[in-house]
Amino acid sequence: MSTPPPPQGQNPFAQGQPQAPYPPQQGAMPYAPVPEQPRRKITFKLVKNIVIVLAVAGAAIGGYIASRDDANTAAVGDCMHRGSGNDSNPDLEVVECSSSNAQYIVLAKVEGSFTSLTADSKCEEKAKDFQYSYVETGKSNSFLLCLKDYSK
Repeated sequence: MSTPPPPQGQNPFAQGQPQAPYPPQQGAMPYAPVPEQPRRKITFKLVKNIVIVLAVAGAAIGGYIASRDDANTAAVGDCMHRGSGNDSNPDLEVVECSSSNAQYIVLAKVEGSFTSLTADSKCEEKAKDFQYSYVETGKSNSFLLCLKDYSK
């Protein structure tokens, strides 16, 4: 005796109980609710990264502010202060003329590369009563400052 084949579209392994589709319930959501996401905890790694970013930003801002007073920002009429006693690197910085640190006044600023001999002749041409010449070369821009002692 042979078993008749199951009707088309039905599961041949079903246990003999017909399965009916679930009827949609009124007011029911079609999907299960999404559980609330857990709050992000503040970790040591997050705090460390924030501190590093703030430190780098602070260093960049501090470097910018400190470099604003360098000799390359000097203009005619600015007062200067000599930061070191070394003649080959006097570390000039711009100061307020009302400051007690004001030692020199800029009489002329000339862009270009100069030797000590050409610097003096250029300063004589640009500012007759100069006393000192300061040459800066090797950076992005080279220039010459013609200076005179500042007296209040």
